[in-house]
This record gives sequence, C-alpha cells and structure tokens, in this order.
Amino acid sequence: MYGLNGKKAIVTGGAHGIGKSIAARLLAEGCDVGIFDLDHAAAGATARELGTRGKIVCASGDVSDKAAVESGIGALMAALGPIDILVNNAGICRVGKLLEMSDADWTATFGINVDGLFHVTRKVAPQMVARRSGAIVNIASWMGKSASAAFGAYCASKFAVVAMTQSLACEIGEFGVRVNAVGPGLIVDTKMRDESEAQRKAEGLPGAHDRARSIPLRRPGYPDDIARAVLFLASDEAAYITGETISVTGGLWND
Repeated sequence: MYGLNGKKAIVTGGAHGIGKSIAARLLAEGCDVGIFDLDHAAAGATARELGTRGKIVCASGDVSDKAAVESGIGALMAALGPIDILVNNAGICRVGKLLEMSDADWTATFGINVDGLFHVTRKVAPQMVARRSGAIVNIASWMGKSASAAFGAYCASKFAVVAMTQSLACEIGEFGVRVNAVGPGLIVDTKMRDESEAQRKAEGLPGAHDRARSIPLRRPGYPDDIARAVLFLASDEAAYITGETISVTGGLWND
C-alpha cells in the first residue's frame, strides 16, 4: 500500500504498545525492522512474535544513555544495513504538578523523551544525509501543542520534540531527508497509559475512559491508530511533507 517493501526501519520503544504496532505495520509493508527497547525480555518476545511476518532484529538499552545508543542502535544498523526509516517512539510520562515534582522524575522525562531522541537521531540520520534519502518520524503528543495541569514535565518534553522536529526538518531537508512527528491523543492499551493511569488515580484525576466521553469520536485511540499515521509519514505518500506534527486525537485537539 505504501511502497515500503525492502526498506530498513528502526523503531525505538518497539517492544510494547505503539512501538510494537508500528513495527508490525512496517513488517506487513515489507520492511526489515529493528526494535530498540529498554525491556530486554519484552524486546526479544516481540521479535519472536512478529518474526513470522518478516525480518526483525532487536537490541536493548536506554535511549537516554549515549553509549547504550551507540552500541545498540549501531548493532541494529549493522544487522539491517542502511536505514531508510527511523521512528523515535521511546518515551515516558510522569504525572505531577511542577512545584511538587521530584528532580528525578523531571530528569528522567527529559532524558528519555528529549535526550533519547537526540542521541538516536544523531546516530542514524548522518547516513540518511549521506545517501540523500530517508524519513524520520518522531512520536510527540497532543500535549506537545497544548499544556495540561499535572503534566508539566511531559508537556515541556513533547513541546521540545515538536521544536526538534521542525528544526531538523529545516537542517536536513536539502539532503532529501524528511522529518515529521505524530501527536497522539488519549491512547489506551499501552504500558505508558497503564503507568499514567495509576499516577492519575493517585492524584485524584479522571481516568482515560471517563475522559474519552468528551472526545468528538467518543472513544480513546489505540496503538494501531498511531501506527497508520506513522506509516503514511514514512512513505512517499508524504513526499512533500516535512517539519509537520500531525495530531491523531479523535478530535481532542485540532490545530
């Protein structure tokens, strides 16, 4: 459908939820896929589960650790060959008011959501530039466009992802490399959502399914809703789109 047969792709945070759905979609389109995830056991399990659909390799490590990225992403690149598609999906969410948030939660949020994107992109993008071809898709958030109480650190990190997407698109567009982002809305059936829901409950905040009643489409989103948008942006169907963040929210947030 998207003309991705034979392409090589890397997905960070690819063992669970949105990342796993993206990897599955890429495999279905004929891509060879590498997943990089902090959860070593889950990465291996996902690779075995999806391996019947095509070539998939995995590596484990922390995207916020530059040395781990150099080693793990480097291993995926060696196994797959030149990378055509990079999906920066790894991320965390820490719920808490800014004046009450711990230094550790703030640092972890930016370490993974922002520094991690920086480390992985700096490892993969230069060979795209050298080949004058490639597509990078960053997973931002609708909260990267509109702030929300008790999500200050997460919002700030995702605003940064949007800014980095725009800046890099300006810097490497002349080399034929496109850089876009997807801004998910309220997505369920993910590890991050489960952790966030527990934190929201502790803060006395409403849960996902209660909040979904106010969404125009009257449902939460699912990982595959995001995967479909990622594949579009990674394909030549989006050949004249760069520097954009597409909201996938069921109408929760409209630009």
